[in-house]
Amino acid sequence: MCGIVGLISSGKKVQNRQFSKIVDLLSHRGPDALGVWISKDELVGLGHRRLSILDLTNNGAQPMESVSGRYVITFNGEIYNFKELRQELESLNITFRGHSDTEVILAGIDKWGIHITLTRLRGMFAIGIWDYHKKALTLARDRVGIKPLYYGSDKNGFCFSSELKPMVVCQGEMPQVSSSGLTEFLRFGYVPAPLSIFQDIYKLEPGHSVVFIDGKLEKPQPFWELGDIIKKGVSSSITNENEALRALELGLEKSVSSHMVSDVPLGAFLSGGIDSSLVVSIMQSISNQPVNTFSIGFFEKGYNEAKHAASVANHLGTSHTELYLTNKDAQDIIPTLSEMYDEPFADQSQIPTFLVSSLARKQVKVVLSGDGGDELFAGYNRYLFVKKFWHRLQTIPLPMRKIIAAGLQGIKPNHWDKIFAVIDPILPQSYKPALPSQKIHKISSILPTTSLLALHGRLSSQWANPDDVLKADYYCKDALWLKTLNSLDGISDVEQQMYWDTQTYMVDDILTKLDRASMRVGLEARVPLLDHEIVELAWRIPLSMKLKEGESKWILRQLLYKYVPKKLIDRPKMGFSVPIDEWLRGSLKDWGESLLNRKRLEEEGYFLPDEVISTWQAHQSGNINAGGPLWTLLMFQSWLDETKKWL
Repeated sequence: MCGIVGLISSGKKVQNRQFSKIVDLLSHRGPDALGVWISKDELVGLGHRRLSILDLTNNGAQPMESVSGRYVITFNGEIYNFKELRQELESLNITFRGHSDTEVILAGIDKWGIHITLTRLRGMFAIGIWDYHKKALTLARDRVGIKPLYYGSDKNGFCFSSELKPMVVCQGEMPQVSSSGLTEFLRFGYVPAPLSIFQDIYKLEPGHSVVFIDGKLEKPQPFWELGDIIKKGVSSSITNENEALRALELGLEKSVSSHMVSDVPLGAFLSGGIDSSLVVSIMQSISNQPVNTFSIGFFEKGYNEAKHAASVANHLGTSHTELYLTNKDAQDIIPTLSEMYDEPFADQSQIPTFLVSSLARKQVKVVLSGDGGDELFAGYNRYLFVKKFWHRLQTIPLPMRKIIAAGLQGIKPNHWDKIFAVIDPILPQSYKPALPSQKIHKISSILPTTSLLALHGRLSSQWANPDDVLKADYYCKDALWLKTLNSLDGISDVEQQMYWDTQTYMVDDILTKLDRASMRVGLEARVPLLDHEIVELAWRIPLSMKLKEGESKWILRQLLYKYVPKKLIDRPKMGFSVPIDEWLRGSLKDWGESLLNRKRLEEEGYFLPDEVISTWQAHQSGNINAGGPLWTLLMFQSWLDETKKWL
């Protein structure tokens, strides 16, 4: 796990000292070593910041040249089947200097070529490969987008990097903010690939490679496509429950076991939810000693899962570490978020994700996480009712839906909380929602939607209509998510949403959050549920085994019950967040107002000051809960301040 940078100059020679400083901007991703390679003509530079996990010797150092001398690689990630590939290559009389997965990738490319080697890699990766013979640079990103990779060109040449800041420093000037990137950021709280927040800088999409040759960038090409995987899975689905359970159990055991290979201390995040509990359960069943597990707790009841994690850890016998945080502990992190995430990012769970990463890093260098289970096994609450809700919604005339929505929104959030406080004692446990006022506000906002895709987008959005707050120059009417999120034939409405989420929310929110938070402290985070073989298997399992008898992730639950009693697991889904609504009315109020003051908004020219200020005031009065939408504005404003330090 590392940070990578590459540069192809259009004429000016790459200076070692200057390029090394650019590579060092990623020292947090790889605190163990700096590596720089510059071509003989001094027009190509590859850089690497190393976090040593496998082969801690210099034999694993990068950038690394192939035995043939044809290829040079800088690589971020882990290849979990590298031992099997190495054995196959050794049978072909290929020898190795060390025992790193990087060397295996290079040997594979030497033997099979780049494309075939990419299709054979099992793991997470972002790769830059220079081909001396063709004078071509190939970039590649893993199948589900676990590892990030930015790229772009300007008058000075072509560059790529794990993060955005080195790209800007390579180019030597601040690019223009992208209207498409900013529009989508306000809509979702993240910038979806292939966009970035800057014009002419892009994210490589998952499962794709792209070639820069003869001064030109070719069109990115897929070596793995989720849509094709889903079509194949549906056509060869496993109809027998026992067979599906057994296949999933064996697959997860294989994946977790391979993800536990490490030459440094290893542990796991444990929230007490289904996904992380299942990963930890399998880890503990494999390990001959207690697994190190970590969780963060909050004193606010609606946001605290630590007690559930502690119960699971106690039952499994892990070596568990938890840290309860005050509001001040969490809020102290906020000034560092824009530097940490490098691009505007507004998922509020970025705060506890960083805190639990910091906690884990004190004891281990690698952690396993349960991310991916919701998208693959229908875990989000909206998946439980979306089909019925959507079909019933269409039976109600649109004008009537708008009236109902206005009525629900007319009740203040604190009044909804009081209502639920009264009826809470008589509600069954499965009907007691966490953060009820927020959920009711969400439902009221989706009543006027007119299509399944619009409904999905609204459920996933912060500003459903970014033009409400964006100035015309920075509003892009043609929404990327409408263009790229195609419907697949032969799958249900729920599966359609799972498909969309896996392409967007999971990649550019969930995995981005995990990558930046963990790498900020030099911690490698692995996601065994997103091994591509598990992804392919999951789409062979029918939806009826994922949503069953009113339960989400039914098949995962059946596996988990082999390790953990139902009573420790069965409860409403909570999520991993912070009370941002209350914070913005309290201790963060002055900070928020300093970033959203009228004079600043007018001078910068991105947002409509009247709309921003009226939303802020309505939130302060308690008439609405707008913490999510306001957080996107605050994170963008904070990010603008951070970029002033880049050049």
